[in-house]
This record gives sequence, structure tokens and C-alpha cells, in this order.
Amino acid sequence: MIAFMGYSLIVIFMVLIMTKKVTPFAGLGILPVVWAIVGQLFGLWSIDIGQAAFDGLMTTASTGVMLFFAIYMFSIMIDAGLFDPLSNAMIRFAKGDPLKVMLATVLLTIAVSLNGDGTTTMIIVATAFVPIYRRLGMKTLDLAVLTMTSHSIINLLPWGGPTARAIAVMNVETNVVMQGLVPLMIIASIYMIAVAIMMGRSERKRIGVVELTDAQIEEMTVIDDPETLALRRPKNVWINFVITIAAIVLLVIDIIPSAIIFMMGTILALMVNYPSISDQKSRIDGNASEANNVVLTVFAAGVFMGILQETGMSDAIAMSLVNIIPDSWGAVYGFIVALISVPGTYFLNNDAFYYGVMPVLAEAGYAIGFTPLQLTFASLFGQAFHLLSPLVPFVYVLLGMTDVEMGPWQKKAGIISLGIFVIYVIFGHIFGLMPIVN
Repeated sequence: MIAFMGYSLIVIFMVLIMTKKVTPFAGLGILPVVWAIVGQLFGLWSIDIGQAAFDGLMTTASTGVMLFFAIYMFSIMIDAGLFDPLSNAMIRFAKGDPLKVMLATVLLTIAVSLNGDGTTTMIIVATAFVPIYRRLGMKTLDLAVLTMTSHSIINLLPWGGPTARAIAVMNVETNVVMQGLVPLMIIASIYMIAVAIMMGRSERKRIGVVELTDAQIEEMTVIDDPETLALRRPKNVWINFVITIAAIVLLVIDIIPSAIIFMMGTILALMVNYPSISDQKSRIDGNASEANNVVLTVFAAGVFMGILQETGMSDAIAMSLVNIIPDSWGAVYGFIVALISVPGTYFLNNDAFYYGVMPVLAEAGYAIGFTPLQLTFASLFGQAFHLLSPLVPFVYVLLGMTDVEMGPWQKKAGIISLGIFVIYVIFGHIFGLMPIVN
């Protein structure tokens, strides 16, 4: 019954979001509280609902604070024009060709994703390409799809998050895991390049290739809006670039909390570009809406996960995933773990899946004859879909910047993610990482 309550909560939430009946903030915040009250009334659990919600909120508080300052820092850099040269370079490279634009979207995402931070990647790529897509009449839905699916591949690097959790739980060596993952990531990246080319050809047929003259390209790169122009600080491009790169490097080497890095970055961005106190206040007020919307959603996601965990719904979902496996399916257990990792990492956050579900799945796998390394790879294959989950905070950064609805985005990205998952499974079997049949 508790598992049913957990599944019903997740399904109702997804239906309401995809039919646009509630905002993610409202759904994540109110639905788990309602479910907790109902379950309490029927004696399914006895918890302090308020404390459970607060404990969950605190688990995402650091992420919310980090996102708050990250959005401010990059928004101020956008106002100052840091990414104008990159955007202009992409326009000159594409020369009105949708195929080149989509190819550049994937390549830039792959490159930026090496920093391991999803929020940074979404902001940088969207900032560079949203103006190009809109100027050429291309669909920003395609931009959002290509960006997140490409990032999901590089996110398997240990500092991206899920791989580090899997390594810790399964007690395997990082270098051995990376030796297996890197070839898969390369093949999946080539697949994404092919996807970009196919989507680009489709856009060519729809809107054609705009043969732009040098004068037209120059005109596209000129900012003519007086308010936007007043915010630009072209002379500060290099110092802004240094501040941004320094922030990314500090994120990668992980010696300072990310929230502090972006807080300092925000302060420096304001002081360098807008030394006047009135201008600083104006930039803070001007970017408050975007930052607040994302942070509110992240905090609400914490409430959702906190109640899911404290009521036992999270554990019940985990056990139900294990109990549906018949004993006769032992030979394909590795493939089953890969399949379970899809809904497991989609409906649960990475901590809940790898620290809660994987130990149970691993014990069953050891009894059948699967090794910790094989099960580690199997558990990571579902990451092809994880970043499409509404519980991933930087999803809302990407969707907000591209002005795309979650439902259509999930549908289109899901098809491409299926291809990534198939690549992981097939080539994982070919390379001996995770046998489909043991």
C-alpha cells in the first residue's frame, strides 16, 4: 500500500505537470504534503510531516543557494555581453544554415559539460544559442533537447555526480570504471552528432538555408535595443571571461563550496561591470524573477523528496522494483538492473537510487553471479533518461531560458535518450562491461 501511495504521488504529479494544471513549484510542494496527511489518517505511517518536509528542504538548500547565485552571476555576465562574441562567432560559422547551428549546439554542450556542472552548462549553451535559434526562426525546443541529451552523456564523468555515487556504493575502482565508460561516452557523443545532423537537415527543409551576406551577418550581430545596449560592457569581456573561467576551474577542482564560488562571482561581476550602487540594485532586481523561480522549485523538490523518504514511500518503491523480478530471469539480471535504473533514476534522485535501491539490487546480483563492476555499469545506463526528470534542478534553468514547456521537451528528448540507452546496453555487452545474458 505504501508503494502504491508512492507511485500514485509520482504519477499524479507528472500528469498535472504535463497537462499544465499546476506549476512544478506548486506540485512539488503541495502534493507530497497531501499524500502524507492522507497516509497518516489511514495509519500507513506516523511522522512529523512538517519536520519531514523541512528536513527534505534542507537537503536541497545548498543546491538552491548555489543555483541562486549561479543564475545571478551568469545573468549579469549576459547583461554585460560576455557571451556576445561567442554568439556572434556561431552566427558567422552557421551563416544561416540550421544544420551547422544544431551541430555547434551539440559540440559546445559536450565541451562545456566537461566542467561537470549542469547549471553552468545549461546557462552557457542557452545564452549562446537562444538568440541564434530565434533569429533564424528555428525551434528552441530543439535547442533544449540537444543540450540536455548531450549533457547527459558527459555527466557520467565522476565529478558529474551519478558515477561517483555508484563507485562509492559498489566499492569499485574509479579508473577501471572510467576505462569502460569513456568508449561508451565517445560512441554516444558520435550518435548525438548524427542526431544533430538529421535534425538540422529537417530544419533545412522547413526553413531553408538563409544565404547571408557579410553585411547581413554583421547586422545580425549588432544590438539595436537601447536598453540592452546600455547594459553591455564590451571593454570588460576579458576580465569577465577570466572571472567565469576561474569559477569553472574552482568548481572542477572542488576546493571551495560551489555556492560560495558563485556568490563571489556574482559580487565581482557586479563590481566590475556596474560599480554604481544604483546600477547594481537595478541588475539584482532585473534578474530576480528568473533566479527566484528556479530556487523556489528546487526548495519544493526537497520537500517532495523529504516526505517521500520519511514516509517510507521511497523504500517501498525500491523494494517493489526488486520484487517484480522472477527467479528465472537471473541470467539477464544485468539487463534488468539497467532497465530498473531508468525509472529508478528518473522517479528518484541519484542519492535515493544509488544509496537506497542499488545495495538491494547488488546483493541479489551477487547471488546470481554478477560482479560489482558489471552491476555498476548496468546501474549507470539509466542515466540516459535521468536528466529528463522534473526532480533535476537545472532542468528548470534550461526550460526557462529557452521558453520551452516540459511536456513536449520530455517527449522529444525521450526518443533521443532511448537511442543513448540502447548504445550503452549494446556496446556495454560488446565490450564485456555488462553482459545482456550472463
